[in-house]
Amino acid sequence: MEKITVTNISAGKRIDKFLSEEFFSLSRGEVIRQIRRGMVLVNGQSVKPSRELSAGEELEIDFSLINSDLTPNNDLEIGILFEDEQIVVIDKPAGIQMHPSAVEKGNTIANWLLAKYPQIKEVHDGSKESYLRPGIVHRLDKDTSGIVVVAKTMESFLELKKLFSQREVLKKYVALLYGNLEQKSGEIRKPIARASNFKKQKIANSKTKGKIREALTLYNVLERYEGFDLVEAEPKTGRMHQIRIHFSSMGNPVVGDSKYFLKKYADSELECAKRQMLHAKELKFELLGKKYEFFSEIPVDFSTCLKEAEDGLTNSGKSTII
Repeated sequence: MEKITVTNISAGKRIDKFLSEEFFSLSRGEVIRQIRRGMVLVNGQSVKPSRELSAGEELEIDFSLINSDLTPNNDLEIGILFEDEQIVVIDKPAGIQMHPSAVEKGNTIANWLLAKYPQIKEVHDGSKESYLRPGIVHRLDKDTSGIVVVAKTMESFLELKKLFSQREVLKKYVALLYGNLEQKSGEIRKPIARASNFKKQKIANSKTKGKIREALTLYNVLERYEGFDLVEAEPKTGRMHQIRIHFSSMGNPVVGDSKYFLKKYADSELECAKRQMLHAKELKFELLGKKYEFFSEIPVDFSTCLKEAEDGLTNSGKSTII
């Protein structure tokens, strides 16, 4: 049983939103289920997920699905691009989560890191459940592949956190998009907020409720096919799903992205696209007086999709080439 006292900062928040922020490994839906099961008490009483909190209230929490510890897992095949005494840079495969959640507890990058580098266990900021993401200062979505830098010491961890928060890390991605963008280069400057179902993001507008965050993505078309664009994207901010939602908002979602897919491309789906075709290809920063720059080649499944886009092969059996 864990106890939390509500502070002035959290006063007014719905209890389900508050707890999903406190316990990052549980989705908001799972938090809601636990509240309805009576696993959360406010001042000794069970409550509804919509209950708003007041400063000074006492929460008693018994989330049975939360991991008590992070389990090492040395069975995963993770490519290492570089390592020294301060950092390790990995080439993350698509299909692997960065850290444990209620759904996946053992087959994550964090589990592998603990097995490979036992000393990394203590490299975190001490916030709630931060032990589940040791050394991790930035993340890629489960089905996004590419470069991730991980801190091996507290010194590099704190410095990397600062670099990412101050936007001093250059990040570049490649993405295969449905359709052709109107401009071959440009920027997408659209604020992002959490959608009402809590499972995705959306472009914020005047009627949006909840916290609105600025978001900026620069892009450049690398190759143009009939019905598809291969783009290089440089997110200047680090919002969840930023690249995916920004391009979808332009009418050009990432190929294979089921969450932000647009129905108008139903006849243009590529057979190869078993996940979103988004790859973190480049990372550049200066850390503790040393300059680092890393590159990752696109994986085989991405290359296959590029070939299909070039050849005009879709699930509908129709050619996209006129």
